Amino acid sequence: MRIVKPFTLLILILLMSCKNDSKTISELQNIHSNLKTTFAPDKRVELFDVNFEFVDNQLVLEGETTSKKAFSILLDSLKNRKLAFTNSVRILPDSAVGDQQFAVARNSVINIRSQPKHSAELGTQGLLGMSLKVLDKKGDFYRIQTPDNYISWVDKGGITRVTKNEFDAWNQASKIIYTKVFGYVYADKSINSEIVSDITLGGILQYISEDNLFYEVKYPDNRIGFIKKEEAVIYNSWLQNLDSPKENIESIAKKMNGFPYLWGGTSSKGIDCSGFTKMVYLMNGFIIPRDASQQINAGKTVDSNLTFESLEKGDLIFFGRKATTDKKQRVTHVGIWLGNNKMEFIHASGNVHLSSMDSKQPNYDEFNKNRYLGSKRYLGVEDKMIIDLKEEIKL
Repeated sequence: MRIVKPFTLLILILLMSCKNDSKTISELQNIHSNLKTTFAPDKRVELFDVNFEFVDNQLVLEGETTSKKAFSILLDSLKNRKLAFTNSVRILPDSAVGDQQFAVARNSVINIRSQPKHSAELGTQGLLGMSLKVLDKKGDFYRIQTPDNYISWVDKGGITRVTKNEFDAWNQASKIIYTKVFGYVYADKSINSEIVSDITLGGILQYISEDNLFYEVKYPDNRIGFIKKEEAVIYNSWLQNLDSPKENIESIAKKMNGFPYLWGGTSSKGIDCSGFTKMVYLMNGFIIPRDASQQINAGKTVDSNLTFESLEKGDLIFFGRKATTDKKQRVTHVGIWLGNNKMEFIHASGNVHLSSMDSKQPNYDEFNKNRYLGSKRYLGVEDKMIIDLKEEIKL
């Protein structure tokens, strides 16, 4: 009979334990991957990042998530396997932001970055008065979520943090929306008075009062200012009076003609291709997804044969790398179809300008015609990814 020495036995036990731990980790990672695919397939709008590790034979969970449902299912899976574990996963928002889990943009344009530092890539922008969710804090930056659900970081100077009650009060208050490309809010009822701040197309402030020439307005941080009435309109009236959306899409789009291109930009201070389409639709009463690769997943597919014949004014047209046998389609650019018997579309590339798919036109865009992927129709289409602001004021 062979006798196993104690030291050898310990090694065997450790090896078996490591093997079982690795198997468990692998199983949990598969569960996590499936849950992420179901509940958080796009990290730009939902977070579900959980790590598994054995420390002193104890399973430890670390990470962060914005999906309580996905995490609850994960915990049930662990309990069903009778696994003891230490839970260090943060469900955002949490104590890092306290009871101020909401915010309102306080500058004309706020720069929202991919990481909590000023040198990080510009992911998107927010406009004055925009309502935001606050998820996390790191140094002088807050991780926020915009109305289109885009998650990224903004510095503390760009926002006013508020409680749920204060947030609801802001959203329910009467407001004005700025309808010119660029202008100023004044400290008094005179354009010769001091400037409180600049303001850009789509900026929103709380309505206080008015006379023949000026609106009196209030910022989310309680600053008071005055805006020329000819440059703004009462928000609810603006929404209710939006009509002829196809023609208004064109007029708003052309209003931005010549705007400079800025990666991550969604304002008159600089705009990228999907920021442009997003801004045009916002000024027509719709919140649509942020990026071109998200926008192509919304709306109704049109022009499936890629001939441009079935397109209507206002349709979004997409460009990029076409799918091959070993590579998926990759969307890298988007514009807005205008048609106008010239096969024209308007897009932000270098700057905002009109191009044509007609080789006989002087602004023919052969490059984009060769990488045309298809189009989506948003107008008149019900889609949970397309938020009609006119419906919200009816609630």
